[in-house]
Amino acid sequence: MAVPFITRLLTLALGYAYPAYDCYKTLELNTPQMEQLLFWCKYWVLLAFLTAFERFADCAVSWLPMYGEAKLALIVYLWHPNTMGAGRVYDDYLRPFLAAHEVDIDRGLLELRARAADATASHLQAAVALGREFLFEAARRVSSRLQATRSPAGQGHQ
Repeated sequence: MAVPFITRLLTLALGYAYPAYDCYKTLELNTPQMEQLLFWCKYWVLLAFLTAFERFADCAVSWLPMYGEAKLALIVYLWHPNTMGAGRVYDDYLRPFLAAHEVDIDRGLLELRARAADATASHLQAAVALGREFLFEAARRVSSRLQATRSPAGQGHQ
């Protein structure tokens, strides 16, 4: 139990915290070096894709022996100054894949945005209708209670 916990902590520290701080340091230079900024962009794009892939494939790969350690090694490989693997993996694998499927991905994203907008609009309309119904019902109950409290008092003075 301790080894997976330590591996996850190291992955957070070496895969996210350290690279984020190094990226921050690059951004805050008086004249940031374009090559270093491009490297960090490639790293974060790769890390985002790996994280998304892992969420979908977690049940298929997380049970593999040494999975956490292999993931940690891959992440360190991606940013380590001696390997600068992010540039290599991005340029050799991810970029060609995305370029080959860019039109389909863009079309899918447009369709997804349209569906999300439609779903949001219909849910918003339903929420407004429900809210309106609730307010009318609350106003009707308040009105009937007010009339009920005025009726007996009004009848006693006649």
